[in-house]
Amino acid sequence: MSATSPGYAITIRVDGPPASQPVAEVTNAITSAGASITALDVVESSLDKIVIDVTCDAVDSDHAERITAKISENKNLTVRKVSDRTFLLHLGGKIEVTPKVPLKTRDDLSRAYTPGVARISQAIAADKSDARRLTIKRNTVAVVTDGSAVLGLGNIGPEAALPVMEGKAALFKRFADVDAWPVCLDTQDVDEIVRTVQIIAPVYGGINLEDISAPRCFEIEARLRELLDIPVFHDDQHGTAIVVLAALRNALKWVGKELSTSRIVMSGAGAAGTAVANLLRVAGATNILVYDKDGAVDPGAPKTLTDAMVGADIFIGVSAGNVLSEAAVASMAKGSIVFALANPDPEIDPNIARKYAAVVATGRSDQPNQINNVLAFPGIFRGLLDGRITKITDAMLVAASEAISNCVSPEQLNANFIIPSVFDPRVVTLVAEAVRKFG
Repeated sequence: MSATSPGYAITIRVDGPPASQPVAEVTNAITSAGASITALDVVESSLDKIVIDVTCDAVDSDHAERITAKISENKNLTVRKVSDRTFLLHLGGKIEVTPKVPLKTRDDLSRAYTPGVARISQAIAADKSDARRLTIKRNTVAVVTDGSAVLGLGNIGPEAALPVMEGKAALFKRFADVDAWPVCLDTQDVDEIVRTVQIIAPVYGGINLEDISAPRCFEIEARLRELLDIPVFHDDQHGTAIVVLAALRNALKWVGKELSTSRIVMSGAGAAGTAVANLLRVAGATNILVYDKDGAVDPGAPKTLTDAMVGADIFIGVSAGNVLSEAAVASMAKGSIVFALANPDPEIDPNIARKYAAVVATGRSDQPNQINNVLAFPGIFRGLLDGRITKITDAMLVAASEAISNCVSPEQLNANFIIPSVFDPRVVTLVAEAVRKFG
């Protein structure tokens, strides 16, 4: 069975007679069903009944149903209610707008709104650059998507993309105190997307493009960067590339190899794969073979991904689950590095990869060395906004990756710790400082 995950956590309210020891029985039922209990509370106890709330992590939705069924098999236990904790967390959305100023008196209203606000509007009309100083623009980012390439879910549309964009906005606030707002567009036409973002741009200090399918995402980003006087950042491309490069720097230190002389094989030539390959080249990589679902991107490369893996130093997967065989990893050079980043299922089971590779990273939170974009985008935008930077350069991206990798000290560095925790408070600060130097 696959590992349980907090993403499939459920809370089950169960009751039973005291004589049957319901706490022990419900515990046995859940563990025998393969779930991980994370909390157990007796919420009511009387002579004839004990009511228990037990929370556990399941593998998936089907597993959650099997857990409940297993409890119900016990005639001494009655399942009253099952709550999906992930759905509960999302009820009503995950973000809100909160005023930063008090609105308690008539004087407060007169300054925050009419008539006082007219003075602010007149000042901005006279000098548009004052919008950054006197409005939310200086700390606000639009998280823009068309819902065409959401996580591992594909083209699910703007409504279904909204929970993901809300989550992104919450991460912006939590890690960098950046106010971000979801902008989910009901169009997948490049011209319409570009024009829409252009005409809403006056509100924002930056644009974060998110989950837009390739190759359209490349054109959208390029055109917006030309049109707007605020920074445009496609996180699926550049956020991924920054964190991959940061982790790879430290992995190479651990195995004693150099980026410039390493042979790199990549699976995936979409938005993330293209950006990763480009940034690795900027950072000094000279030998990169890229494969997609149709085979080698370069006609001169070995015919198959498996062929290319023989003697390779590094594998980077940003493609699909289970495309890499155990034999392929076994054929890599000594001291090999495997980044199997597809989600939710990596290109190869990381436990199998570790049998042969010196360093293994994934995109999963339940494995060591998680390559997580939250290490990059909050600090990137904190630095862009604070530095009033309008254009993003490759040199800036490389500097950000160096800042992330430097958060792992030589004493901390090991095969299972090549990238800092997303909760390391130094990350945002150092990435923002690295970015601000380009302002």
